[in-house]
Parts: sequence; C-alpha cells; structure tokens
Amino acid sequence: MDGDADIASVAAVIGNPARGRMLTAMAGGRALPASELARVAQVSPSTASAHLARLTLSGLVAVERHGRYRYHRLADERVAQVIEGLSALAPSRRVRSLREANQSTAERAARSCYDHLAGAVAVALADRLCESGALDRDDLSLRDASPFAALGVDVGALAGARRPLTRSCLDWSERRPHLAGGLGAALLQALLASSWVVRRPQGRAVAVTPRGRAGLRDALGLDVVAAALH
Repeated sequence: MDGDADIASVAAVIGNPARGRMLTAMAGGRALPASELARVAQVSPSTASAHLARLTLSGLVAVERHGRYRYHRLADERVAQVIEGLSALAPSRRVRSLREANQSTAERAARSCYDHLAGAVAVALADRLCESGALDRDDLSLRDASPFAALGVDVGALAGARRPLTRSCLDWSERRPHLAGGLGAALLQALLASSWVVRRPQGRAVAVTPRGRAGLRDALGLDVVAAALH
C-alpha cells in the first residue's frame, strides 16, 4: 500500500540552483538544447548534461530528438504549474548585468508561461476580458466566446478536449491571475499566428508588435504600452 506523496524527493531535484534556472527557462514552453541551458544555468556543458540527466530521470523533463540534436522541455503542464507556483513564493534573484536587467524587464512585461501568455500584459488582457463579459471575474471561466473570436480564437474547436478549457494561473511577477488552460493556450497561438505577438530570440519574453498593439486596442480597448509600464 502506498503512503503519502514523497514531495521531498521532487523538491531535492528542483532545489539545486542550476537545475532551478534550467526549469525556469524551460517553463517558457520551448524545447531548448543543452548548450542554451548550460548558458542559462551558468555551468559547464558537462555539468549541464549531468543536471539534465537528473531532471530527465526524475520525470520533470522530457527529451526531444531532431536528427542528431537533442532538445529538452518540461515533461508536461503539471511541471509548469509547479514551477510557476514556486516562482510566486520565491524571492527574486539579484540582477547582475544590464543584459539580465533587460531580460527581466521584458519577461515581466510579457512572456510565455508554458503554453499561454503571462506577465503584465497577460494580466491586463485577462482584466479586459472580464470587463467585456468574456470571462468570469472569480475563476476566469468562459462566459462569452465572441470577444475571443475577435482575437482569432475558435472556442468551439476546443470543445471535448481533455484539459480544462480555462484555468486561473497566478502570475508570479504580477501576483494576480492570468488565463491558462486550453483557451489560454489557443489565445497565445492565435496571437503568434497573427503576428500580434512574437517570441524574443532568447528567454521566455514575447513582444507585442505594433500590429498587435493596434489590434488589441481596437478589439478590447487594451492599451498594451500602459499595461507593460504600469
């Protein structure tokens, strides 16, 4: 007979600083090569390989092979939820360079949280969707699909999926909820497909394009610049 969950075993894997940085980088939803994760963790390639082997053996990370190249990603959405939850509890790391400062500013404004949008822009977007009647203020459940249609999301196509349609995800930098679940993921994909949002070359940050700023203003009355600089 099984006893209580052994959370200490998982915490021990996550608790190493280098592995914590790797997991945070992968929480952006992209599969990353070991060389990029070594840079993020500030360790040598051989040390990074050892850490990634431990993360993979623990079931927190999965490996994708593309030809002779290997990429690493979070195993599933549950791992991303754990990382985001810990981020909301953890103190901020000290910024030690201009590059780190710029990346932190960009990620706090708008970033990917596994497969959905996070940051100040995402929280402001969730607020506007609540104000428009599209989402319920208490739990971000769906009330009206039409505002999502204006953003390029076919809500009907998400019916019958195994994952929850909506989920309230506490934003670690804003300390307020943004939209996750199947609808949150579909919304980010629609914004990327329309080039309203683009991924930055490195890290989790995304940028709202001029076209996206105009589109969000016209569709929802959302001032992205004001939201990012609040």
